[in-house]
Amino acid sequence: MPKLSERVGTFTDSVIRRMTRISNQYGAINLSQGFPDFDPPKVMMERLAQTAYEGPHQYSITYGAKDTREAIARKQGRNIGRQIDPETEIVVTCGGTEAMMSAMMTIVNPGDKVMVFSPFYENYGADAILSGAQPIYIPLVPPEYDFDIDLIEEGFRQGAKAIIICNPSNPCGKVFTREELTAIGNLCIKYDAFAVMDEVYEHMVYEPHVHTYMSSLPGMWEHTITCNSMSKTYSITGWRLGYVIASAEVIEGARKVHDFLTVGAPAPLQKAAVAGLELPDSYYENFRRMYTEKRDFFCHGLDQLGLKHNVPEGTYFVMVDISDFLELPQFKDMTDLEFCEWVIKNVGVAAVPGSSFFREDVNHLIRFHFAKSMETLEEVLGRLKKLADLLAK
Repeated sequence: MPKLSERVGTFTDSVIRRMTRISNQYGAINLSQGFPDFDPPKVMMERLAQTAYEGPHQYSITYGAKDTREAIARKQGRNIGRQIDPETEIVVTCGGTEAMMSAMMTIVNPGDKVMVFSPFYENYGADAILSGAQPIYIPLVPPEYDFDIDLIEEGFRQGAKAIIICNPSNPCGKVFTREELTAIGNLCIKYDAFAVMDEVYEHMVYEPHVHTYMSSLPGMWEHTITCNSMSKTYSITGWRLGYVIASAEVIEGARKVHDFLTVGAPAPLQKAAVAGLELPDSYYENFRRMYTEKRDFFCHGLDQLGLKHNVPEGTYFVMVDISDFLELPQFKDMTDLEFCEWVIKNVGVAAVPGSSFFREDVNHLIRFHFAKSMETLEEVLGRLKKLADLLAK
């Protein structure tokens, strides 16, 4: 048969989704792919049931149903302190994944350089390759996941057209401070570049940390492309609803890319999602409180088991250090991927190997998530005791 494109040989399938398939195969509790085991807000399910009979069931406007764009504009306009024009500054996409891909293909020409923090959400590497960009990796240094602003300026000096920032950060849970984002933003303005923001975890920020919207900083509206999703905030990862917010010039291009990638996001789901976008501020306060409780419970449980980990400032991810396990004879020559597969088969809990997130040679970290019911998390900790007990022998 004819040869396939060279690009598909330059990246693997998603390790996260691969771990889900292995988890399903062995009946493990899936703490690899980040989705909850509890329902979305009741008002959204009721609106979806109503929409099933009333419609719409045909194409909506390609770049997003009018009421959906208006609801996004109201919600996010309050957050960034700016009136967002739903007619020219928003495009609704098939999830945050397509939002990022649409943004990249809108601003990147083949050969352009784009900066990416390491560790990074694994899609960013594939996004760069598919859009023809050359990634420049900027280390986030554990345990605080700090970065060197001089390395970012050097990237811009090399001609980087954009920097991709996940805030709060998947997988490490870092919340970028206002001072950090201002410093990066000032460089974007100085070098006339874009900050492409992935803000899907905007409402999972734990006190005393605060989420700062890059697009709200002085001079940054024209230099920011915000990619977001309703998946995490409303526990609807399967609905595949995301959006891009940016200046009218950027959105005009992004709408063209989106049109030919997917035509449009699902019309009935857009209709039902409006009910979530119209929820009061108390929903987001309770949402943050719920995830704070889950984080504290899970991290305390890991402490009780003697498992080393970071404490995320945001998101629902925890990085666990498996260095001590890799010193044991049965794990001595294992990679982190092989270790995760062993844990799935023998402990019944699925994690993601940290090497899939780092450009650097990292083999001692794995990522769990805690977007599960308290009952599920309690069961997970019970199973992980079997793993922890290996260190006590």
